[in-house]
Amino acid sequence: MKTILSIATAALLSATALLAQEYRAGDISVDHPRSFEKPASGAVGVGYLTLTNTGSTDDALIGLRGESLERVEIHKSETDDMGVARMARQERIDIPAGETVILQPGGLHIMFMGLSGQEWAEGDRFEATLEFERAGPLAVAFNVEKRGSQGHGGTAHSTHGAMGGTAQD
Repeated sequence: MKTILSIATAALLSATALLAQEYRAGDISVDHPRSFEKPASGAVGVGYLTLTNTGSTDDALIGLRGESLERVEIHKSETDDMGVARMARQERIDIPAGETVILQPGGLHIMFMGLSGQEWAEGDRFEATLEFERAGPLAVAFNVEKRGSQGHGGTAHSTHGAMGGTAQD
């Protein structure tokens, strides 16, 4: 009986660790890197995560790269006074000391571009390396989730015509 309980406890702890998806580089914690399902015909994908700086010195996310990712950019969605939503490329995401920055639909997010032919289905994972100004590189895995899962998602409102596809951001 003890053996079964030990195995069950170990399995539960392993599953909890996988669901937590927290990574650390120096004082920076990265939580729940994720993307959403994407058909093979789609040219772009989107990424979200939470960045927390537990240190006393500011840092910044200054880049992201991945072997299977042709081009990656940081974007910010904003809606103007007329209700028109636009995206602007960001060179960096500042992460002030002691603060948390959330990349989420309708705000800061990561755009994965040049993805034609790559299908992302729920349960898939892809590797990427986040580059921080002070903390340095950090390898993470983005889990592909069903759109709208765990309270994340949003609604489609952004077309990347020049990039050959659409994405929710």
